[in-house]
Formats: sequence, C-alpha cells, structure tokens
Amino acid sequence: MNRIEFDYAKVLNFVTEKEIDVQRQKAVLSLEGVMKGTCKGNDFLGWLTLPSQISDDELRKINDCVRNLKSRAEVIVVIGIGGSYLGAKAVIEAMSGSFDCCKQVVFAGHNLSEDYLYELQRYLADKSFGLCVISKSGTTTEPAIAFRLLKEMLEKQVGQEEARKRVVAITDEKKGALRALADREGYATFVIPDNVGGRFSVLTPVGLLPIAMAGFDIEALVKGAGDMQNFALGEGRKIAMDYASVRNALYEKGYTTEITVNYNPKLHFVGEWWKQLFGESEGKEHKGIFPTSVDFSTDLHSMGQYIQDGRRNLFETVLSIEKTKYEVPIPRDASDLDKLNYLSGKRVDEVNKMAELGTRLAHVDGGVPNMQIRIPELTEYYLGQLFYFYELACGISGGILGVNTFDQPGVEAYKNNMFALLGKPGYK
Repeated sequence: MNRIEFDYAKVLNFVTEKEIDVQRQKAVLSLEGVMKGTCKGNDFLGWLTLPSQISDDELRKINDCVRNLKSRAEVIVVIGIGGSYLGAKAVIEAMSGSFDCCKQVVFAGHNLSEDYLYELQRYLADKSFGLCVISKSGTTTEPAIAFRLLKEMLEKQVGQEEARKRVVAITDEKKGALRALADREGYATFVIPDNVGGRFSVLTPVGLLPIAMAGFDIEALVKGAGDMQNFALGEGRKIAMDYASVRNALYEKGYTTEITVNYNPKLHFVGEWWKQLFGESEGKEHKGIFPTSVDFSTDLHSMGQYIQDGRRNLFETVLSIEKTKYEVPIPRDASDLDKLNYLSGKRVDEVNKMAELGTRLAHVDGGVPNMQIRIPELTEYYLGQLFYFYELACGISGGILGVNTFDQPGVEAYKNNMFALLGKPGYK
C-alpha cells in the first residue's frame, strides 16, 4: 500500500449502497463545481491545485529563511490561531518524539491565557529566540496581542536592529496592518495566497515554514499532497467522494456527530486540525455534522462508555496506522502475577491493533457506524496525502450539504461582543 485507503464496509448495516449512491450523485455535481470554479465561495479554491503548483524555488526560499533564522535563534515562536497554526502543529506533533523536551518551535497567539503568555515569556527569558507571525490582517486579537508582547521582549533583549532580522511575517501580499509593519521594519515575508482560506493553508508558507523550522521534510509533505491530488482528481476520484458521500448519507439518517479516532497519540492534533476544517466549513444555516475527536485507547476509559451506550447519533472514522516506527516486544515474567504471559513475545502494536479491531466491532454492534482511513506509516509524505484527501472531501461534502464551504460568518459574533465589552471604538 503506497497511499492512504478509505474503507466504509462497517457502515453498511446502517445505510444502504442505494442511500450512499444518492449522495454520490450530489458528490459528482459538487466536485464538478469545485473543479470548474462554479461552487459557492469559488474565490477560495486555490488549495485545489496548490500541491502541484509549489515550485522547488519556493521550497528553497522557505528552507533558506529557516537556515538564516536558526543561525540567529535557538527557539522560534510561531504566532497564529486557527488555520494559521493547527496544520503546522499537527505535523510537528505527529513527527516529533514523544519526549523531545527541547523544542525548536513553540506556539503563541492561539489563546488569550495570561498565564500561558507569562510562562512563555519566562521560558524565553534566557534563550535566543525569533518570531514567525502569521496573520492575513495583522489585527486578529489573539495573535496581535502575543506579537505585541513578544516583539517588545525581543527588541529589549537584542535591540531593534537585530530583532528585525529575527522576525518573519506570513501575511497578505499587499494590504493589512502586518504587511504595513513588515514593510516598515524590513522583516522577511512570505505571502498567504488570497485564494486560500486559513483552514486550507497548511501547504502554503503558513504551514510549511513552521514545519521546516521544526526540522521536518516539507518536500515529502508536498510530494504526498501532490500525489494525492493527482490520484483523487484522476483515476482515484472515488476516494474523497466516497468519504463525503458516506458521511452525508449517515447525516441524512440522523447520525449528526462524527468522531475521528486515533490509536496513536501523535495524531491528536491531526484531529484538532480536522475539527476546524470540517466544523468551520460545514457548520452553517443550522446544518452540518458536528466534528469531534478522541485518542484511543486512552479515551476508551472515559468516552468509550458514551460511545458504546450513549445516544445513537454518532459515527466514527478511525485513523489506522499500518506500520509503527519502532518495535517493542512484551517480555515474559516468571511470576506472571499480572497474567500477561499469554502476550509474551507479541509486540505492543499487536495489542494496540487488536484493541482497535475489538473496539470497532463492539461499537458497530452497539449501533455506531464505523469507517476507517488506513495510513501506511506516519511520515511527512503520508500526512501530505491525508491533508489533501481531507481538504478535497471537505470541499465536496460542503457542496452536498448546500452551504458555502469556504466562508465563516459565524466567527464574527463573539468578536463583536468582545470588542463592545472591551470598549473598542465603533462597537456597542
């Protein structure tokens, strides 16, 4: 297997192929609208062919910038929120060692926790650091506050002239507060394409630069996405359409919550990225599947009870990694007090995979439809495939649902209230 695979066999007790075919017909029209640029939100379709348009020269520029920044700073703070950080965070966490304590890349601007920012400043106090600030406008509250604080700290630490050399801004090509500041200060800059929305931006400099800063292979990530683009828009067109069609067939039958399940904690932030992608794309007009995620087997000892016996409005999509990076056999113990000698000689991953299969069977028996996405192994290449698969499926699924997949009008409501409460001019 040299690409990810999608399997929906364990939903066929809950929806029929005929019901899925009804959604497939809608999926064909939806994909056609995306590919022809006639769908709702068609100003934001740059992600569709993005992997094949990323040049070697663009990747070289990113890697050159990373080398320059790393020569000046031991820690890079990536400042952004939502799509401006989740894709990079997902790849970095997936590819990092579980106990890597000296991280080259840390994140800020994704919350308004005063304690978090204070502790970050303390962490950076005795370190040389640089900033990678990501914002199309430069005025989004969370990253703007973090950047103001950390920019001041950096300038006090190394002086304004050196600080300018340690800041990279990823922003709009021509307009916005961050673009104006970057031009005035002479920061190194990269452009967020106008036709790519934040939650679809992991394969732009928004995701690629932080991932490269963390030391991971952005060429392989882009190659994986490009190969999936060629496959999913060509001979393998069924893969994304099937996922979009099945989830919408389930939605029509009253299954309104989708749980993305992993059996490897390194995939936790892939689940977080996926939640934003589908939640922000489909949650409109009082419609849409609610996306959530769990980490098994950990959450089997908490949420597993609800999934097994709670309300029957749930379905699961399991991310299954076929091959682990390491092998850990279970030893034999002479006393066998824990009664585990029946497992001696087996690898821990064998136990994990049987936990996965046993759980899937139990949940299906308990009334929870179950899909599976098989990933050959956890590498940058296959993460690139997974990201593109999800983005394309999301574009199709939103069209089936009949919403504009590429806007997010609902996120303004809390901002308007917050600004009024804070006394921002022009808000009541």
